[in-house]
Amino acid sequence: MISFDLQQHFNVNRLLLLGIGLWPYWQTKLARIQIILISGILTSFILLQFATFITAKCTLDLVINILSITLIFVIHLTKYSTFLIKIQNVKYLLNQLERICSKLRNKKEIAIIENNAVVMKRYIIIFSLLSISYLIMINLLPMWPRVLGIFLLINDTQPRRIMLIMNEYILDQERYFYVILLHTNATLCIGAFIVLAITAMIMGYLQHICGMFRIASYRIEQAMDINVLQNISPKDEMMICKKIVYAVDIHRKALSFSKITISTFEGMFFLLLVFGVSCMSLNLYRVFQIVTFEFNIEELTLHITFIFTILLYIFLINYAAQEVTNCNEHVFETAYNMRWYVTPIHIQKMILFLLQNGTKAFTLNLGGVFVGSLKSAFSLASTSVSYFTVLYSTAL
Repeated sequence: MISFDLQQHFNVNRLLLLGIGLWPYWQTKLARIQIILISGILTSFILLQFATFITAKCTLDLVINILSITLIFVIHLTKYSTFLIKIQNVKYLLNQLERICSKLRNKKEIAIIENNAVVMKRYIIIFSLLSISYLIMINLLPMWPRVLGIFLLINDTQPRRIMLIMNEYILDQERYFYVILLHTNATLCIGAFIVLAITAMIMGYLQHICGMFRIASYRIEQAMDINVLQNISPKDEMMICKKIVYAVDIHRKALSFSKITISTFEGMFFLLLVFGVSCMSLNLYRVFQIVTFEFNIEELTLHITFIFTILLYIFLINYAAQEVTNCNEHVFETAYNMRWYVTPIHIQKMILFLLQNGTKAFTLNLGGVFVGSLKSAFSLASTSVSYFTVLYSTAL
């Protein structure tokens, strides 16, 4: 056995989760304060948006306008609450993963896992850059008229723009503009950080599952790496059997770990599916309204950004699930392409048993509703467009 430090692979994930108080190995009083503050800010913001229905005349356009934005923050709160409730499960998964990786047999197998960890960190970097761009764009939207007024040397006094995201504050919105702006921007930043941290953790699990499948393929290749399979000695025969057993063992552990991971977040994925598709449909409708009747460039940018964010998340998670499925299929392709048919009979039986398991389709069932794959991602996008069409027809 070779010493292995899994915590090093998740150091970026650790920093992200520490920022929102959800790192399972660090549950202190400070973490509890973080949880209370973050939950309070998100909940208060959502309630203030729904409070608009009390003071304003409730119309279909108002409902669509409010829900198209509110559901984004409901998604953030759902992810945060689920991860908080399942924090012991998150810790258990990390412990299980560390236990599996501690039994890797050589440097090549560790290199495979480390390569997947590098891929995971690349995803995090890309997603972080996109999150920062998203925050800069959204946070600067209310300032654009004043900034343009300065650069274009407009002498007219520019009124302070109340946030595009409708809220019902008790305070005078004109007088306490910057307080309201701070609350809104803080909520946006917290929401983006939650999505980044939790998505990075789930991606980390899925990438390490891919690594385990690749190790299984590597062990099968090593088991059959004999120059003359027809005339192998009893010692070589025993070595082949052991390597096949090791390959089957880590493949079985990868399947078990993937099932536990998906079942842990099954409820969250289901709610995200419902809220995500609904939110994208409503934002598509708002974009249509703005382009057709209003053409407010700031609001248009806001809703297009939300649509792009949801689509990105859908394709990212489904791409990761598709990669897990492909890595599992590669295990059986590797076994099938080896010269197993020239080995002794009892070794052939072991290989055939492994190949027989490959006839059963293995997929990640996200939310217990749909199979995680690129095809499903396009299907969800298509479903959102279909709901938008229904909404458009109903609203006419």
